[in-house]
Amino acid sequence: MKIVTDADNFAGAKLAPGDALPAPVSIGREGARTLRAGFIPLVDAAVLIVAAEFGFAQREGITLDLVKDVSWANVRDRLAFRQFDIAHMLSPMPVAAILGLGSNPSPTIAPFSLGRGGNAITLSNRIYGLMQREGELAGDEDALAHARALATVVRNFRASGKPPLTLGVTYPFSSHNYELRYWLAAGGIDPDRDVKLVVVPPPMTSDALAAGAIDGFCVGAPWNMVASERGVGRIVATKQDIWPSSPEKVVGMRPEWAETNPETVSRLIVALDRAARWADAPENRTALADMLADRRYVGAPVDIIRRVLAGEFTIDREGNRRVVKDYFSFHSGFANVPRPNQALWIYSQMARWGQAPLSTAGIEATLSAYRPDLYREALGKEAPPIGSDAAIEGIAPGDRFMDGAVFDPKGMKDYVASFAIRATGHSQLPSEDI
Repeated sequence: MKIVTDADNFAGAKLAPGDALPAPVSIGREGARTLRAGFIPLVDAAVLIVAAEFGFAQREGITLDLVKDVSWANVRDRLAFRQFDIAHMLSPMPVAAILGLGSNPSPTIAPFSLGRGGNAITLSNRIYGLMQREGELAGDEDALAHARALATVVRNFRASGKPPLTLGVTYPFSSHNYELRYWLAAGGIDPDRDVKLVVVPPPMTSDALAAGAIDGFCVGAPWNMVASERGVGRIVATKQDIWPSSPEKVVGMRPEWAETNPETVSRLIVALDRAARWADAPENRTALADMLADRRYVGAPVDIIRRVLAGEFTIDREGNRRVVKDYFSFHSGFANVPRPNQALWIYSQMARWGQAPLSTAGIEATLSAYRPDLYREALGKEAPPIGSDAAIEGIAPGDRFMDGAVFDPKGMKDYVASFAIRATGHSQLPSEDI
């Protein structure tokens, strides 16, 4: 097989394990390296898996030793304790770490984003049935209508003295937590008062729903479709419904490790860029699904993974379907740029929900967590043009928030204060002008 090495043609390079690779590029004074990388079994770990299995890391003089873990807390701790060199991480984790939030915070930076998309919200059949009856759903409603119907159910539970619904998220500092909260609040549900949020590891969400331990969850692919295919839940919203550009997963590393190994970091970014281009190409999706289905990685049925990659959903036990365009973007649309304004949106949600006070110092720290400078330095002319990191989010066609709000990083305080449903108390906004 001819291997395409021109950067513009990498998306079409049909590499397979064992294929001949071009000679490694010059690897400089740091030499060939083995990097131990932690990951969680999710489809959005694809770029790391492709880089390791299809030769993109090898070409840059890097061996990726991928280690599947069971929880985000484990990944966080093992990176902090130097058991991992790099890690597949939730996009808010470097922000939380740099702000000193959560257990065992250790400074972490993100020089590469692993793409966009992949999340969804699934509710139990019992709860969705109540939404249909009490919220008068016809079956073809959008995400906001579903949230409002759930609000009716929640109010009726409270009025009748029933315990609140229990909903699962994968980690307190996660896109899943903030997206679920955003969806609930847009429908009129206070996520801290009207329901109970608990942490459930991604591979356990479907089983927890089936057992009745939770009433719904927000998680990454393929676990929402696993639940719907099993007939135990209904998918009621996807990431694209809430905010298409919501940041998802990143590659995290310790800042001192990055400073000590600058050439290795650059070579890693180049390898991941090539892998992301390959993963985004439609003609490679069959091979990608086959690899992800391997028990070493995601370990879900290959048919489900293929349909998830195509955005083709079975949303309920009746077999109803929905197609979500660009449900996964591994490279297109500048999906690999760690955009500082997205880090700031994450910080705004931490402030909104009482996880962190809003301050100028917090904004500066947040900006230091995402490192587009390392990304651009590694890719040079191949990097996308520098955009405005202070861009207003939610105004571009096809990239709007579900409630019509817009996010202006320059008006953080007003943005957080504009929400009728938000946390109060110790995290109330300071009086300083930010």
